[in-house]
Amino acid sequence: MEPVIQSSSNPTERNAILVDLDSGFSRLGIQHRRRARYRRSLSWVIAIQTIRGLRRLMDITVSACLLVALSPFWIIMLIVAHASGGGVRKLPRLGRWATTFDQYEIAFGETATPRLASMSSLPALCNVLRGEMSLIGPRAVSPHATIVGERIAWKRYELRPGLLSLWWLRKRANIAYTSEVDLDIEYVETNSFWGDFGIAMRAIPTAFFGGELSSAPYELNFLGVRIHNLTMAEAASQIVLLANKPEPSQICFVNADCVNIAFKDSKYRSTLSAARLVLADGIGVRLAGTILDQHIRENINGTDMLPYLCEAAEDAGLSVYLLGGRPGVPEDVNAWMAERYPKLRSAGIRHGYFSEDGESQVVADIAASRADILLVALGAPRQDRWIAQHKDHLGVKVAIGVGGLFDFYGGRIPRAPIWMRELGMEWFYRFWQEPRRMWRRYFLGNSVFLYRVIRERLRASRETPHKEGTYL
Repeated sequence: MEPVIQSSSNPTERNAILVDLDSGFSRLGIQHRRRARYRRSLSWVIAIQTIRGLRRLMDITVSACLLVALSPFWIIMLIVAHASGGGVRKLPRLGRWATTFDQYEIAFGETATPRLASMSSLPALCNVLRGEMSLIGPRAVSPHATIVGERIAWKRYELRPGLLSLWWLRKRANIAYTSEVDLDIEYVETNSFWGDFGIAMRAIPTAFFGGELSSAPYELNFLGVRIHNLTMAEAASQIVLLANKPEPSQICFVNADCVNIAFKDSKYRSTLSAARLVLADGIGVRLAGTILDQHIRENINGTDMLPYLCEAAEDAGLSVYLLGGRPGVPEDVNAWMAERYPKLRSAGIRHGYFSEDGESQVVADIAASRADILLVALGAPRQDRWIAQHKDHLGVKVAIGVGGLFDFYGGRIPRAPIWMRELGMEWFYRFWQEPRRMWRRYFLGNSVFLYRVIRERLRASRETPHKEGTYL
């Protein structure tokens, strides 16, 4: 059946319709459309292959330059390795498309220092030259470490493994809260040239300031403040366990400012000592751990913990009460929680602007809510003192002081981007937002804190020159 063309009084319009029909349905028009699609597909393939070629060229150039520049260092490393009973070895690894290759590594003996042992993977630059690895990519894993049951985990093999990875970067920055597989998949899905460049740039300071977690103890003591050295997953699990015990528990987060206050305030220090869990928060405490050779396993703060805590509480059927922040802010946080964790029970909300005369009513309201977990955002040290004072009358199983968490999840204050957190620069972002309020705390307070930590380190070294870690 031939198409019906309605008559038009305008010959120009009628001719245009005929031209459109001819270009769309004639044999020549169909051929033109096919060629156009082919050209677009070909240009897309060429663009992708060009980008891949440039990245491969960059891998070859950088790895070759590093191999040449570090050649004297290789000789020293090999001499040290052989002297300690080690040498060059090959480790089976899975590369792109899960093909097996041998990754080169220098094996040091037990006498090698942790800093030297951390450079044992540098010979893998040869694997980069051979095209088996990239400078940036998912971590090269052993064939025995493959997760067979999780098909999504195989997405990591869409790219070549790298000497540096997103997981390594966040692990060294103490913020690798998710699993390695999740971070590898995040890298694969967001992979770009500038993303790789950013990882490489952030890896430089992280390599120097990152902690060696293999020897991290599970309990620390910084200037008289006891800290439980847990990971984010362990902390969230512990909170759920405490919420199922009959006696009430208090949990505190401490940063450099908190330790400074506790150093001068014996009552606040006693409050922290009596808490069931005290968790490390911030770059200041992390640097203190490095100076005192007591490394922080993960930077645990209330802002990062909230999603993990909500998920764990939702699974356990626990209820949460929100106390603190400006009027309207707890409502926004509660809405955020309800949207993302619809099965999490909300026991109640209350802003933090109440007088001393109204404290008894606030305590009574919380007790009447029969909440399992209470989040108190009154700022440190007030929130921790308040919890300690009313803990036995609140009726909750776990009370946690969370600082400025409500402002972030309530949308009042934006959080620092992830790349700043990887560099440990979130404090500078907060200073930039509120310089008048934060300059004394970050510049003067942190300087005093580091001075005290260094003095403590020197004192411990003088008292026990042949032992480490005796300041606990």
